Amino acid sequence: MSSSDTTDPSFDHLLTYIENSLAFQTSSYNDAYLDRRISARMRRRRVDDYETYEELLRDEDDEQQALLDALSVNVTSFFRNPDVWESLRDVLRDLSANGTRHDPIKVWSAACSDGREAYSLAMLAHDDPHVDERRIEIVGTDIKREILRAARKGEYQASETNHLDEQLEPIGDWQRFVDVDDDIYRVKDELRDMVRFSRRDLIREDPPGTFDLVVCRNLFIYINAESKRAVFETLGSALNTDGYLTIGMTETIPPRCRVQFEPVDKRLRIYRTSDDEQR
Repeated sequence: MSSSDTTDPSFDHLLTYIENSLAFQTSSYNDAYLDRRISARMRRRRVDDYETYEELLRDEDDEQQALLDALSVNVTSFFRNPDVWESLRDVLRDLSANGTRHDPIKVWSAACSDGREAYSLAMLAHDDPHVDERRIEIVGTDIKREILRAARKGEYQASETNHLDEQLEPIGDWQRFVDVDDDIYRVKDELRDMVRFSRRDLIREDPPGTFDLVVCRNLFIYINAESKRAVFETLGSALNTDGYLTIGMTETIPPRCRVQFEPVDKRLRIYRTSDDEQR
């Protein structure tokens, strides 16, 4: 296809088919993002127009799955944006200083992808002497079942484009937490035991509980304004009083949701529930 055109009626027809028949909520995502992912599949299958690609989808279950995999947002790494993680270290210290040693500290890694963000949180808790890792309970959620299976396994393959050593450098002596077997990196059992993974649709479903810290980074750049507000409302409803929220460094809180959050570090996009918003 020489050029994409999201104003083409056949593009809208294709999106309707994907939403109704493949149960992927295309209406929550930006058209430009959807078109990039769909066009990539069309080029791979040597298809020149949306109508022909829809016919292909109707005929081939394997292509349906390939497209759903392509549409799911799975860009992630260990300790992405190290400065953010140093500030999250302070957040975990603050949470650990409050309550008793029997009170759990509940953390939600929303849109967790393959689990590296959730395991980074577990490593951070173990690494810091001022954080009681025995109190930390981490829940990781994602909409994609296949990626959750990978997260539970806690195994990651190094490659030319996936420099795991570099990703893990911010935690220092990372071999304390990860075993290496050739090019396979395995998160140790003591970290995997800290994290529970489950499927969750952030737009359509309620949160999986209430939390002291919610981390949801680099999801909002892909979804439209209406869905963005819905997700922020879901995340806000999941936070305990004085709970913390962290979003991606290029993301912003929608204006109508800002009253609920006050910045802890605005540059790093770390917020705390506002005293003005009591639940």
